[in-house]
Amino acid sequence: MAGRLSEAQRKRVRAARLLQAGKPVAQVALAVGVARQTVYTWKRVLDESGVDGLRAMVDVGRPGQLDASNFKWLDAALRQGAQAHGFGTELWTLKRVGALIKRQFGIKFSDVHVWLLTG
Repeated sequence: MAGRLSEAQRKRVRAARLLQAGKPVAQVALAVGVARQTVYTWKRVLDESGVDGLRAMVDVGRPGQLDASNFKWLDAALRQGAQAHGFGTELWTLKRVGALIKRQFGIKFSDVHVWLLTG
């Protein structure tokens, strides 16, 4: 495969190296930041097709619920400050950002998801 590896491909290749070194699935999942079930899937592909099979996997995921214009609005809103959006202080917390997303777009995200979106 020509070119650079995507972030997802790098994770799969790193997981493959750890699995080939005999690390347990739970430890590999923790090391690369994915669910254990994902590592089991990768292990099956690794066993059947090797590292090249992992590199060739299509990077898919659930479609995002916010589009580019939503992110643009959110970025501007965060820059305006928390008080401009009805909060008592200027401190942005994950709960406040989540509440803002819920209020504006009608989508409820967990604190972890909010952190991933804004991180």
